[in-house]
Amino acid sequence: MSVTAVSPLDVEEVDESVDDDRPWVTIVWNDPINLMSYVTYVFQKLFGYSRTKAHELMLDVHHKGRASVATGTREEMETDAARLHAYGLWATIAQD
Repeated sequence: MSVTAVSPLDVEEVDESVDDDRPWVTIVWNDPINLMSYVTYVFQKLFGYSRTKAHELMLDVHHKGRASVATGTREEMETDAARLHAYGLWATIAQD
């Protein structure tokens, strides 16, 4: 069995620190299943957005592949993502 030496220059450093000053966002991703009218409805129901705002976000999801639908603490965004999952939408969270 041979062992390959790895130089510290070969190892890419990844910053895994979390900056508590940056807000978190909930991102909804495009999928081939949900109707655009349904996505608009969910945004209105869960976030209280007007029909116009919900429709604009839905169009971002449809045309750009994703839209940031909420901003807040990590815990709030985890809750929002779980609520979106319950409605069958694909959502993730990320630090903005």
